[in-house]
Amino acid sequence: MKALGDDYEDKAAALVENGGLILLERNFRGKTGEIDIIARDGQQLVFVEVRARTNRHFDSAAGSVDARKQQRIIRTAQLFLQRRPQWADSPCRFDVITFDPPQSGSHPRISWIRGAFSA
Repeated sequence: MKALGDDYEDKAAALVENGGLILLERNFRGKTGEIDIIARDGQQLVFVEVRARTNRHFDSAAGSVDARKQQRIIRTAQLFLQRRPQWADSPCRFDVITFDPPQSGSHPRISWIRGAFSA
């Protein structure tokens, strides 16, 4: 059975590709954490965190990417660049794609926050 988080990551990957980016890797894992999507936007590498919330009573999906989570993503991006030296000199960007509960209806609100934070 496929996890709900996987479904959101699939939707985010489709959004990234439909946005003209080239998908390089999904679910890159290292000792520092995981990056959901790594893509290329021209010469720029884009590290994408996918966050979803199903209950409006908790913090927003974007709000859940706090300073601690950002540092984990940055460290994992550094590890990616060490393991993939062909990308080491590329400029990098950190995006967040969020899925928040709808105000009404049944479809989540999707937001793509480009340059959500910097290293």
